[in-house]
Amino acid sequence: MGLIKMQKIMSNEIAKRAFLSRPSEPPSEFLLNDPTNSIFIGITKRFGVPFTWTFDTLTNPHISVVGITGSGKSFFVKTFILRANYVWGTNALIVDFAGEYKSWVKQSGGTIISLGKGDYINIMDLAGMKPLDRVKQIMTSLDILTDIEGFPEQRRLTSEAIEQSYLNAGFILGSFPVAGKEAPTLKDAASLLEEKLQEGTYQYPAELENAIYRLRQFSREGEDFFARKSTIDLDKIVSSGLVDLDLSSLPDEKFRALAALFILQTLKEKMRSAGWSASKGLKALIVLDEAWKVASDERSDAITIVREGRKYQFGLVVASQNPTDIHEAIFSNVGSSFILRIKFQKFMDFLQGSLNFSQFIRDEISKLGVGEAAVDLAFQTSAQFPSTFIMNRISGEVPLDVFTVTLADLITPEENRDQSIQKEYSLEKMLLSSKFIDSGINTDIIDTVFANLEAKGRIVDLKEFINILIANKLMKEQVVSLLRGIGIPDALISKAFMYGEQV
Repeated sequence: MGLIKMQKIMSNEIAKRAFLSRPSEPPSEFLLNDPTNSIFIGITKRFGVPFTWTFDTLTNPHISVVGITGSGKSFFVKTFILRANYVWGTNALIVDFAGEYKSWVKQSGGTIISLGKGDYINIMDLAGMKPLDRVKQIMTSLDILTDIEGFPEQRRLTSEAIEQSYLNAGFILGSFPVAGKEAPTLKDAASLLEEKLQEGTYQYPAELENAIYRLRQFSREGEDFFARKSTIDLDKIVSSGLVDLDLSSLPDEKFRALAALFILQTLKEKMRSAGWSASKGLKALIVLDEAWKVASDERSDAITIVREGRKYQFGLVVASQNPTDIHEAIFSNVGSSFILRIKFQKFMDFLQGSLNFSQFIRDEISKLGVGEAAVDLAFQTSAQFPSTFIMNRISGEVPLDVFTVTLADLITPEENRDQSIQKEYSLEKMLLSSKFIDSGINTDIIDTVFANLEAKGRIVDLKEFINILIANKLMKEQVVSLLRGIGIPDALISKAFMYGEQV
């Protein structure tokens, strides 16, 4: 008879033993929900369970999506929007900083609003709000986008001029507006300050001049995108099916962020005024893609929508290549996080620290292919099982057509060992097509290039890709514009042209 040997084993050692490990995904009853009240996303990797998303069991309907360009981020967002509309009749407003969604929205029969290309928003429009509340919102936007908060006198002058503009137009600051009355614009507020300067009685003329300059940035001829009569109906913007607010033609990030902030402010008020209803699902989804200036500031109404959206059936989808661009108050409070391919280890550290997933999940995320994702769910009740799991592939409404440009032949052995350097760029066909269009390439050439890429098995190195483009009569300037739009660094573009054998 053998002896029984006793051992002292630490709990962390026991946890590593597979026979005692907990399965790395939630039970099927938490993943497979009522198909009439949920959205099919795909199949889980470990047990092959169909995952259907609903926020009934989650803390809220809000979603964060992170992943590098070409990882399938926009593909997921498009799939989610279409299915939410099919299941619940959900309206969707995409605040589109880069114009990435406009082609798809147009093909889907949605509405395109192109600020900077014929459409205007008067940010002093009240949309049913009290003028005093709108003044506060405008000043908050200026606080976020400029340094006016550090100049109290300029801030006071600006606020008073905006208030006086409403009074001159016949509004009562603390009362809801009368229907049909036209709101003033930032031009009116700037004119009031200029009149004050011309009077010559103000004791701090330099402060007054700077306050005028601040308003004129958004109201001068040619850049008065927010200081003219609105061409869009704000009352219908979240009740018109699928709407793309294309901001890509605005001159810079400040203008794009101002538009986004105004829209979020207006939607917040619409959300509150509409109130709660007993219907299933979501009334509206608001998508912010790469809106770092808007999503990263704690004063943004994106945070208010995250905190209040559930009770009003409004959902916010925030998508970014960089998870640190999303404010902690948003990222830590969304009910669902979808993690696609991640480029930098520091981003992985941030995600693991925020979502507290295991090393096993981290290792799985590092191996994700295009369209594959890790999902983290915040359940309403305390869960005695892992809330983060791996998806085999996001199952979209259409096949996820992906083309890959590799850089391996242009990267030195030292660079190849550096995990922070991107070795390839994978792009969905629709996204790549929009990049072509942005670079001024016509549809016939685009179709031919895609046929050439198909013949190459959809994977080419950068030099080969350039040769295909030039063979199809593209100018060097167009090729460079396209490659920059994809995100390829100038140094690698130059190297590819130097060593390539262009036809």
